[in-house]
Amino acid sequence: MPTDLLILLGAAISVAFVHTLSGPDHYLPFVAMARSGNWSRKRALVITALCGLGHVSSSLALAAAGVLLFRGADHFMGLESLRSGMAAWGLIAFGLIYALWGLRRARRSHTHAHHHIHADGSAHVHEHSHEHGHVHRHAGSGITPWALFVIFILGPCEPLVPMLIYASAEAGNAAALLVAAAFALVTVVTMLVIVTLLLGGLQRLSMPRLERYEHALAGVAVMATGIGIRFLGL
Repeated sequence: MPTDLLILLGAAISVAFVHTLSGPDHYLPFVAMARSGNWSRKRALVITALCGLGHVSSSLALAAAGVLLFRGADHFMGLESLRSGMAAWGLIAFGLIYALWGLRRARRSHTHAHHHIHADGSAHVHEHSHEHGHVHRHAGSGITPWALFVIFILGPCEPLVPMLIYASAEAGNAAALLVAAAFALVTVVTMLVIVTLLLGGLQRLSMPRLERYEHALAGVAVMATGIGIRFLGL
């Protein structure tokens, strides 16, 4: 294998790992939604993998367009910046809506104690909530994966576009495809590993008093991730 290609592959692997690890949007939304929605480990990882592939594929398509149109990386960075803003605002909006829904749900599921004294002097206490029917932690989870997928399709993988255009110009399209495959593989695997570790850690935490606020807290976590990307450059 040519030395130049080895250098390009090494750079792709390193950049993909650091980019994914340093970007909380690559894993925190999945952990938050999996926890609040009571997703199985398998479901959480499948959704994470699909969103990761969509995330990389959208930027890969943009890079391919750059190669085919013989345009430099600078030509597409403005579009990537626009997509980054759209993804960040998407996370903020989704997190806010989900948090408000979670607060409403927590309020409706709050239990109240009622004391009853009967004619014979006996008394008893019973509790009820304002939530009709059973409260399921996974309610509303059907639309969540699709919302995350759309947001991740919009979200750019910033380092990938210039890297692929450079690889194609310096080592050919075949080398660019290998670089893209390495970048995508490392990105998705890193996402899966981090999500697995965080979910495993959260399973050991018992917070019964906060359980009814889990949906609201998950929304806040997703919204905070979007704010961090949009205003803090995470």
